[in-house]
Amino acid sequence: MSRRFLVDLNVILDVLLDRNPHAEASSALWAAVESGEAEGLLAAHCVTTLHYLAARAKGREFGDRCVAETLSVFSVAPIDAAVLGAALQLGWTDFEDAVCAAAAEASGCQFIATRDSHGFTRASCPALTPQAALLAIRSPLTRD
Repeated sequence: MSRRFLVDLNVILDVLLDRNPHAEASSALWAAVESGEAEGLLAAHCVTTLHYLAARAKGREFGDRCVAETLSVFSVAPIDAAVLGAALQLGWTDFEDAVCAAAAEASGCQFIATRDSHGFTRASCPALTPQAALLAIRSPLTRD
């Protein structure tokens, strides 16, 4: 059984847009998912934002490629009425972060990989930097 985690959009964008100094750690995390060391999920609502930001940065074809590459590696955490309702119940100022946290919980994720750990301080699973997420993936699983 491998680790299952939700990856925040900022980590994905670090890789695809080669945003330094974060690209290296985020790329290592991406590679761990690609190699099967862990199962990474992206919240469904982030896919449209990913396309928008990538296309704005480098054109529509680049946006299309970014979505295709991401979906070839990461699974999608569904966003439905129950997840949106759970996010509302959290009462967070940043609703987008609340939706990610609710999607992570509903999808059985063990942690959220993000560079914005402050946005997830009250999430049901811990928010880890890409570096800490990579360590968590590679640490031995313990039985509850």
